[in-house]
Amino acid sequence: MNADSPRILMLSPRQCSPATSGAKLRELYLARSVGEWGELFLAGFADERAGEPRRADLQFCRDFRYVPKPPSYRPSQVIRGVVGKWPLPILNYTSPALVEAAEGMARELDFDLIQLESIHMLRCERALRARGVRAPVVYNWHNIESELMFRYAETVRSPARRIYASLTARKLRRMEGEILGDALGHVVCSEREREMLSRIAPKARIAVIENGVDCDAFAPDEPVCEAAPRSIVFVGSMDYFPNAEGTVWFAREIWPKVRERLPHLEFVIVGARPTPAVLALRELPGVAVTGTVDSVKPYYRRALAAVVPLKTGGGTRLKILEAMAAGSPVVSTPLGAEGLAIQPDMDYLPAGGDSHELWVRHLVQLASYAELRAQLIGRGLRTVRARYDWRSLGKQLVETYRGWLVRP
Repeated sequence: MNADSPRILMLSPRQCSPATSGAKLRELYLARSVGEWGELFLAGFADERAGEPRRADLQFCRDFRYVPKPPSYRPSQVIRGVVGKWPLPILNYTSPALVEAAEGMARELDFDLIQLESIHMLRCERALRARGVRAPVVYNWHNIESELMFRYAETVRSPARRIYASLTARKLRRMEGEILGDALGHVVCSEREREMLSRIAPKARIAVIENGVDCDAFAPDEPVCEAAPRSIVFVGSMDYFPNAEGTVWFAREIWPKVRERLPHLEFVIVGARPTPAVLALRELPGVAVTGTVDSVKPYYRRALAAVVPLKTGGGTRLKILEAMAAGSPVVSTPLGAEGLAIQPDMDYLPAGGDSHELWVRHLVQLASYAELRAQLIGRGLRTVRARYDWRSLGKQLVETYRGWLVRP
């Protein structure tokens, strides 16, 4: 192996370009750094709604191949998820076509490292190993999937879904224990997640590479405090359950009270593939739902604040980092800010998921006190530029991999 130009195979459950979600952004920017260091080969599932990725957007890959994603939640899969070894989230991403695409790139080359974008790719990696494609494996954990499922089970109303989610969470936890012991290493998004996984497998090699933001791309075009705020904004993929759940709750429970105090503002929900429940929010006074947009930056620029009213989910939220990099103050639940090295009442304003009055108070204060808004904007900009720029995080990942390959 050439330590300065290794060959890396990356298996992904998604198409990272165009990058329209937090998971795609993390994958795209970190893959770019890995591809600039070594020779990167990427295999994943195509996103038919996004269209084929442009070669120019993936020029850091020596080769990339995307195949159709297999149908999810088929009755036979659901039954297997109940009675079989493999939990449904892994069965949904089991694909002979993806294995064949990855094996095709491996036929003429030996890989030095296989990077799996989450536990979803476990069965595909096992199938490749059975076909003789072998290399040290690293997992990039976008979330701790069992934690997501346990949290979902605690909040879902349907008894049947609650039971199924709890069963799936337990199976995922067992799978996570297996891969923590088997792989060369693991990359997580926060120190909190590293500590959680270390309790499961104290001897596992785990590195923290935080989520980030392209600070140059989001840099404000002018002093942001001079702009007259016209909205409150939420940004995120709107087919993702925690985003949809939190947005619907905020729009129906909090927004009417905010609008009574700040009638000149609009609540703008920005994100691809809004669910029917999210689309229905357009019927509320002062609420707009945009769907997919070319750029989220103008929406941050016009906003009094970005709100993150998340009540479920896991990982760390790129939407908070993007808002800060764009010069927008953030009001978030503690869970929404979970895993980020940001301080409540300094980097962002905290509001609990059930505290209606605190949400209203924070937003009214931001509208009333320009100095408070300026302080939050300045602190947020300094924080993301010092700690969360993707270029610096990519360099940390490369150095981590270089050390792991030299000292397996």
